Amino acid sequence: MPKTDTRAPQTGADEKATLTGFLDYLRRAIAAKAEGVPEPQVRTPGVPSGTSLLGLVKHLACVERFYFLGEDVDDWDATLRPALGDTRDGVLADYREAIRRANEVIEACTDLTGPAPRPPGRRSAPSMRWLLVHMIEETGRHAGHADILREQIDGATGR
Repeated sequence: MPKTDTRAPQTGADEKATLTGFLDYLRRAIAAKAEGVPEPQVRTPGVPSGTSLLGLVKHLACVERFYFLGEDVDDWDATLRPALGDTRDGVLADYREAIRRANEVIEACTDLTGPAPRPPGRRSAPSMRWLLVHMIEETGRHAGHADILREQIDGATGR
């Protein structure tokens, strides 16, 4: 498995830096779990629900775009299923681009109590603080799933 930056966010940082540090830490961990995994293993479901490494990365790209960029999602279940034309490198590039664009939105926020972008179909926008904590939870939960799936594929463990 490729070496990734496994450093946890620094202690003593301000609230925004701490939240974004943990989110970026988890984002890197998710991407690292899919890097280097060949076809078809990267898209092969590892559990009866149909979850795969590629599906997790694709899903998280959709979550980033939904919350930070306001892109609508018609079918959340479909975001967990890679299409036949999806490749590992393409899905990872899409995830990294979604993160880059989301980070621009986060960076522009000067007050975490202020509203984040309003997701499609929602009556009101959450605060940026709520959104960052939610994204840490969402990404962290799926990072745990990715850990298990990667270990099933080739025994690789760790961040």
